[in-house]
Amino acid sequence: MTTATDSTRTIVTGSKAAFPARRAGSSRNREQLISWAFLAPFLVAFALFLVWPIVHGVILSFTDQSLTGAGGSFIGFANYAEALTDPKMWQSMGNTVWFTLLSTVPLVVVALLMAALVDRGIPGQWLWRLSFFMPYLLASTVISQIWVWIFNPQIGAANNILKAFGLEPLAWLQNPDTNMLSIVIATVWWTVGFNFLLYLAAMQNIPPQQYEAASLDGAGPWRQFWSITLPQLGPATVLILILQILASLKLFDQAYQMLGGVASDTTRSIVQYIYEAGFVSYRFGYSAAISYVFFALIVIIGVAQALISRRRKEQL
Repeated sequence: MTTATDSTRTIVTGSKAAFPARRAGSSRNREQLISWAFLAPFLVAFALFLVWPIVHGVILSFTDQSLTGAGGSFIGFANYAEALTDPKMWQSMGNTVWFTLLSTVPLVVVALLMAALVDRGIPGQWLWRLSFFMPYLLASTVISQIWVWIFNPQIGAANNILKAFGLEPLAWLQNPDTNMLSIVIATVWWTVGFNFLLYLAAMQNIPPQQYEAASLDGAGPWRQFWSITLPQLGPATVLILILQILASLKLFDQAYQMLGGVASDTTRSIVQYIYEAGFVSYRFGYSAAISYVFFALIVIIGVAQALISRRRKEQL
């Protein structure tokens, strides 16, 4: 027979058993609130400086908004139709692709050779690493000024080297036949250090036992590099190619500064054309439309590279 005391004990015991569950639920909610509180500053900055500019840019691309404040009315796809038929836009796009092709190959090959030299244990490794990577730490304005002096037609080191070999001096930055090549040379010297570090890190992750076994089998340094090092640098090479192509497609700083802000038909990049359309011609809406056409090109290149990488992995 159940007494009042037993009932009271049951109620008290049951309530005590429910307390831990309630406490666990409240502590879990408190942890979630704390997590969102830490994330809130990042989410606000992400929305203000990334999401909203993208959305606002899409809206602008469908208007005739001007930098002067005039316009702003909805014009549909007129800006995109004009961009797709604009010869200067396609010329700028072609210059950008040409620069990407000219710069990507040496930035990969030279970085690989530099990393191989340091990885083989040549004397003074710290000096080589510092000298290879140091230019990458400099600002684009500094790099541009250095190479403007090097390519100076009268007193530049580039023409002094040509004269030493009995060749005629060149107007490197003024000549349409050489100004893009000059920008490529400056860019390679400036940014090759980053790719060098990526290759060096990948090489140092290769187990040394593989080289020891190959040496015992009579393989020389060249055979070891060709049969052991290169095959295992495949993932690093794909990463470097993707990063380098995306970086080269954004050509603007060094070209704009080395040429004094005056772009020729052979050096005007798509980013500079976007700048000129928005801040020189005051056509914000048209500038936004060109930028999203360029963005679509980058997306296509990224998807194509991802598909190629996946197929290679499947074949392996």
